[in-house]
Amino acid sequence: MQLHHKHLNSIREQDINIIDRVRLLKVIIATSLGNACEWFDFGVYGFMSSEIGEVFFPITDPSIQRAAILATFSIPFLIRPFGGLVFGALGDRYGRQKILSITIIVMSVSTACISFIPSYSVVGVWSPLFLILCRMLQGFSVGGEYAGAAIFVSEYAPDHNRGFIASWLDFSSISGFVLGAGVVIAISSFTGKACFLEWGWRIPFFMAIPLGLIGLYLRYKLDETPIFYRYIKTIEKNNYKDLLKGLKIFYKEIVMKYWKSFLTSMGLVLTTNVIYYVLLTYMPGYLSYHLHYDEDEGLIIISLVMLVMLFLQPVIGLMSDKVGHRPLVIIGSIALLCLSIPSFMLINSGRISVVFFGFLVLAIILNSFTGVIASSLPAMFPTSIRYRALASSFNIAMLAAGLTPAMLSWLVEVTGDLYVPAYCLMTVSVIGLFTGIVMKETANVSLHSADFKGIFLSEDSDSLEICDHGAKKNAR
Repeated sequence: MQLHHKHLNSIREQDINIIDRVRLLKVIIATSLGNACEWFDFGVYGFMSSEIGEVFFPITDPSIQRAAILATFSIPFLIRPFGGLVFGALGDRYGRQKILSITIIVMSVSTACISFIPSYSVVGVWSPLFLILCRMLQGFSVGGEYAGAAIFVSEYAPDHNRGFIASWLDFSSISGFVLGAGVVIAISSFTGKACFLEWGWRIPFFMAIPLGLIGLYLRYKLDETPIFYRYIKTIEKNNYKDLLKGLKIFYKEIVMKYWKSFLTSMGLVLTTNVIYYVLLTYMPGYLSYHLHYDEDEGLIIISLVMLVMLFLQPVIGLMSDKVGHRPLVIIGSIALLCLSIPSFMLINSGRISVVFFGFLVLAIILNSFTGVIASSLPAMFPTSIRYRALASSFNIAMLAAGLTPAMLSWLVEVTGDLYVPAYCLMTVSVIGLFTGIVMKETANVSLHSADFKGIFLSEDSDSLEICDHGAKKNAR
């Protein structure tokens, strides 16, 4: 296939996204709202674990009740890979914007439906079964949500500050947790414990409807990402058959061809989210159940820690554009390995002010991962398979990460060792360190040029040809 030099120049120019600030701001808000809605639900579920246990699992043994709550929390992660398969394939075929509009609808409706489920005292075993069904629908929609949102905002962002722009996606994750904690505290304070247990707990779940509607409106008004749009138009205009095959490639071929990127993505996602769920989902119950702090004290500590994380998040994103993604992942992993035990010594000290600093150390370490993950993951795969590859690798890793709270609860109960969560963090830090060492630097890397890496200057200097990289090398 012959092309002219001017076409190559146009491709190179397209490697740099030039988007007006107003549109970029709309992209950030639209993607972040859906992500915040997801984490708002997880935050609310974690912060109201005791109330949910009494409503849906009225079991006399507190340890069994807590295990049932955490097991229900983990159910969406079993379904997420299926959602990733479906939405990933649709996202690469029909575009990112359409799929993100669908995922936010399913996610908002399934979350709001929890608020209408009758309690166990009214319908018996049907109550937890309905809860499990809603959680499964949430998991299915979330399977395409974060991966799609990360791709969407990264494909819009200019290459030179993609880290800073994409860091706002995880800013919204933390915001969802903060909002969840604030709503739970405010409603429980207003209604009192008795009324909150009777009906007040339903309000936070119902709030997913207005959040979802706003997010849907903003997403619906957005155009498709420039990179995906140019990719499809380039294929149609020039009949790049080898690139067109990328839209039809099966998951098995994706894993086999991009297995290094696939494993790197999984390692980064697993490390980040194990820390996430230990710190923000498991630890509130740890404080009240094992350390006997009042639930409100635990919520206040977690909320203050998350506020610090909010301020650090864009700073880390901006730093990643300057120093790169790999150094932050490596430094964060080493810090996690060395400081997990000291942090839990502070948390188990029995002094509330010291407990806060133990959480703060782990939160800052977490920021070193959340500040780079949304911008680095999309750069690991070419446009034609980006949604499928990222959604698959992301959700497989999330399956293991999502089981962490239930696993830790069981291990602490069996062993009686309150440092089990620290050992878990140290274990995952090794995975993070290895991932940081082997991963390619993705900061400032163009998300568009990788799709045309098979284009080489031919021996005829007046034309270009698409050829196989290995074949060209052997020909020389």
